[in-house]
Amino acid sequence: MAIIDTEAALHEAHRDNHTHRDVNGGWLRPAVFGAMDGLVSNLALITGVAGGSVGTRTVVLTGLAGLAAGAFSMAAGEYTSVASQRELVEAELDVERRELRKHPQDEEEELAALYVARGVDPELARQVAAQLSRDPEQALEIHAREELGVDPGDLPSPMVAAVSSFGSFALGALLPVLPYLLGASALWPAVLVALAGLFACGALVAKVTARSWWYSGVRQFALGGAAAGVTYALGSLFGTAVG
Repeated sequence: MAIIDTEAALHEAHRDNHTHRDVNGGWLRPAVFGAMDGLVSNLALITGVAGGSVGTRTVVLTGLAGLAAGAFSMAAGEYTSVASQRELVEAELDVERRELRKHPQDEEEELAALYVARGVDPELARQVAAQLSRDPEQALEIHAREELGVDPGDLPSPMVAAVSSFGSFALGALLPVLPYLLGASALWPAVLVALAGLFACGALVAKVTARSWWYSGVRQFALGGAAAGVTYALGSLFGTAVG
């Protein structure tokens, strides 16, 4: 009885711990990319303009314009990209659905061959393929997974991608402008806030990836700092030339 109880407890612990995060929901990539892009692009934009020795009002207006333009651009781009990808997958699913309806035996043999290629005994592969092919929708799902590498019931949402991208870009792009909105008149508070935000974003991303938090944070910090430094130098150069 003790052994049975122990095995049951181990099985329950495995079931509770063996879970996976959502990797196909369509929100993580646009959210992360949007936040990083908002921070880096608006920080670089602000430092470039500030390097040209313009007034604080001009810097703030430039930052807010960059926030609005970038957020709408990111959202539109993500929506179009994800919608196009989804439509492509749905078109391929329609092709597979027609093939299953017109040539069910050929599709069943094709599925069995896929399992054989993965090391399943041929006779067992044929039995499994025949059993799975009894339900047309289940057969479609399996063929989509095996041949297209997609789950028909878990396709990314264009709207989720667009909203995630818009919100995260706007939030990221707001950080470099925030010190100016709170009364700062120098560039360095905006740079410090933006670089701290980049490090925090990088560390946060590490929570859902295999990278360590400090590596991911330092990487984003370095990339953002480099972009800000280059654009500030260019702004100073062009500002002097124009002036």
